[in-house]
Amino acid sequence: MRVTETSTYRDLHLPSLIIGGSFAAVAICLSLFSILQHLRFYTNPAEQKWIVSVLFMVPVYATESIISLSNSKFSLPCDILRNCYEAFALYSFGSYLVACLGGERRVVEYLENESKKPLLEEGANESKKKKKKSSFWKFLCDPYVLGRELFVIEKFGLVQYMILKTFCAFLTFLLELLGVYGDGEFKWYYGYPYIVVVLNFSQMWALFCLVQFYNVTHERLKEIKPLAKFISFKAIVFATWWQGFGIALLCYYGILPKEGRFQNALQDFLICIEMAIAAVAHLFVFPAEPYHYIPISECGKITAETSKTEVKLDEGGLVETTEIQVEASGTSIKESVQDIVIDGGQHVVKDVVLTINQAMGPVEKGVTKIQDTIHQKLLDSDGKEETEVTEEVTVETSVPPKE
Repeated sequence: MRVTETSTYRDLHLPSLIIGGSFAAVAICLSLFSILQHLRFYTNPAEQKWIVSVLFMVPVYATESIISLSNSKFSLPCDILRNCYEAFALYSFGSYLVACLGGERRVVEYLENESKKPLLEEGANESKKKKKKSSFWKFLCDPYVLGRELFVIEKFGLVQYMILKTFCAFLTFLLELLGVYGDGEFKWYYGYPYIVVVLNFSQMWALFCLVQFYNVTHERLKEIKPLAKFISFKAIVFATWWQGFGIALLCYYGILPKEGRFQNALQDFLICIEMAIAAVAHLFVFPAEPYHYIPISECGKITAETSKTEVKLDEGGLVETTEIQVEASGTSIKESVQDIVIDGGQHVVKDVVLTINQAMGPVEKGVTKIQDTIHQKLLDSDGKEETEVTEEVTVETSVPPKE
C-alpha cells in the first residue's frame, strides 16, 4: 500500500507541477498588474492601502503553493506563512469596508443613528422587550440595535482571528519540531485536531462578525458593490480552509492516499488553480479606474463627463447633469508602498493592542472577583474562629470555683 501511494505521488508530481506553475504564473502576473495600478494612482490612501493588502493575498498564496508543490520539505513553512497572511488579509478587508464608510468615527455615528430607528418606529412595549435582551443576543438576531457596540464586536472578531491564526501558526511549527503535530491525523495525542477546532471556531466567529456588519451597512456601501467583493474574498479565505480540512478527512478515511506529501501537494495544486481564477475576478472586483481621478482642488488635466439621471417629479422628466473630475497625473510607487507599510502597520498594532486590552478586561475582573471571594471566605473563617474562642473563654469564666 505504501509503495502504491508513493508511486501515485511520483507519477502525478511533474504534471501537477507544470500545470500548477502555469496557473500560479498567470495569477501572480495579473495580481501584480492590479497592485501596480493602485500604487500608480494612489489617490485615496485610506481605502487603497487595504485594497493592496487584499490583492497581495493572491501572489502570496500562489508563490507559497508552487514552492511547496515543487518541494514537499517547504510545505509546513509555506503553510504557516500563508496562514499568517490570510489572517491579516481578513483584517484588511474589514478595514477597507470601514474606510469606504468614511472612517471609524463616521461608522460609529451611522451605527448609532441606525440603532435609534427601531425605537422610534416600534411601540414602547416592543422597545422594552428589546432592552431586556443581552448584547450577545442582540448581535445574533438584531445587530442594528447595538449601535457603537456592533463596531467594537466586529473589530474584535476580526483581530482575534488574526492573533489566534498567527499564534497557532507558530505553535504548529513548534509541535512539528517536537514531532507531536500530526498533520491530517485526527488522534488525541496529536496537536492537529485541537488546533483545527480552535481555528475553526475563531474563523467562523470572524466571518459571522463580518456578515453582521455587512448586513447593517450594505445600503451605505452600494457604490462599491460590496457583495461581489465579499464573495470573492470569502471564497479565497474560507473555501481554501475548508478545502484543506476536507482533503485531510478524505485522506484520513482512506478515500485518497494517506501519504502526507500527496495530501499537501493536492491542496497546493488546487490553490494554484484557484488563485488564477481569483486574480481574474479581482481585476473586475477591485478595479483601479475609480482612483484615476482626484478632487478638483488638485492640479491636473480636467475632464468632463455627462450623465443623465431620472428625477422623480410629479410630471416625470429627465435632468442632464455634468460631473467635472480631475484626471490624476500619477503618484510615486515608492511613496505609496511607504504609506501602506508605515501607516497600515501602525493601524494594525493599535487595533491589536486595543483587542488584547478588551480581552484582558473581563479576565482581570474575573480574577479580582475570585480573589475577593477567597478573601471574604478567609475573613469569615477567621471571624468564626474568634467567635468560638470567645465562647470558650466565656464558658470557662462562667463555671463557679470548686469549694
